[in-house]
Amino acid sequence: MISGDGAAALDAEGWLAGVRRIPSPNCDARPEGETVRLIVIHAISLPPGRFGGDGIEALFTNALDPDAHPYYRDIRDLRVSAHFLIRRDGSLIQFVPCRLRAWHAGASRWRGFERCNDFSVGIELEGCDEQPFADAQYAALACLVRLLRRALPVEDVVGHADIAPGRKTDPGPHFDWARLRRQLDRA
Repeated sequence: MISGDGAAALDAEGWLAGVRRIPSPNCDARPEGETVRLIVIHAISLPPGRFGGDGIEALFTNALDPDAHPYYRDIRDLRVSAHFLIRRDGSLIQFVPCRLRAWHAGASRWRGFERCNDFSVGIELEGCDEQPFADAQYAALACLVRLLRRALPVEDVVGHADIAPGRKTDPGPHFDWARLRRQLDRA
């Protein structure tokens, strides 16, 4: 679980103290003068609908074995990442420091601004459109969002579907936005 003051917990590069790090090569510098204004919540499971394996980590580090599952053959050339992944048990992995641009949003638009990767932090929840998320994930997500809001000039928290409508559906119909808002309001 995440604890501590948000400003102190993120180092100068944007790595979160006390969190497992698996650096992804799928990132680059944000545009000059750009700051994090947005948090984008995603959902991912690899293989689709299955939880707990190393597929997500392999995808984000370009180490996905195309022979490990038939679906992997279709996505083996993707170069994607997110800043954070919250597993079903609430454990947190960081792939990209918040100072850098992770490649999570793709073609996207928020409040008239294109290319949301430029000014957002991406948080992946291990999940899918067909199943509810775990209690531990909501607790970890609320804690992470509060921490990021204290450390960065975050203006909004949205789903991937909100910034890429028609192209993306995540975090999906089972994500409880009202629950997240209640948990965020408790702080």
